[in-house]
Amino acid sequence: MVDAVYDRDHASKSLGIVIEQDEPGQATATMTVTEPMLNGHGIAHGGYVFLLADTAFAYACNSYGPVTVAQSGQVTFLRPAALGDELVARATERDRFGRNGIYDVTVTRADGAVIAEFRGQSRQTQT
Repeated sequence: MVDAVYDRDHASKSLGIVIEQDEPGQATATMTVTEPMLNGHGIAHGGYVFLLADTAFAYACNSYGPVTVAQSGQVTFLRPAALGDELVARATERDRFGRNGIYDVTVTRADGAVIAEFRGQSRQTQT
């Protein structure tokens, strides 16, 4: 599933995001902070951190096969990320019920410092 979706995922590919998926309901996405991702304070723009977390969430909730989209997503930023930081977003399914799901994503730097916590709610599209 990952390869088929990634082939069409222009947003992730354009940012150099790499996806790993070991089992259903989980996914890991990695991204290196580049200069165009910096905000006026010289740190990673929160939108890019959110995008990385949302990407891991998307691959985790689509790992079962049926097309699943985000219903909502909320992020809490805990620490800044800097130019050159490699960020790792690990998504884990908390629960799936009917066509809905809840997923938590932790975004860390390579040194293990937590950058952000994300919670997403998914909705399986009707087939």
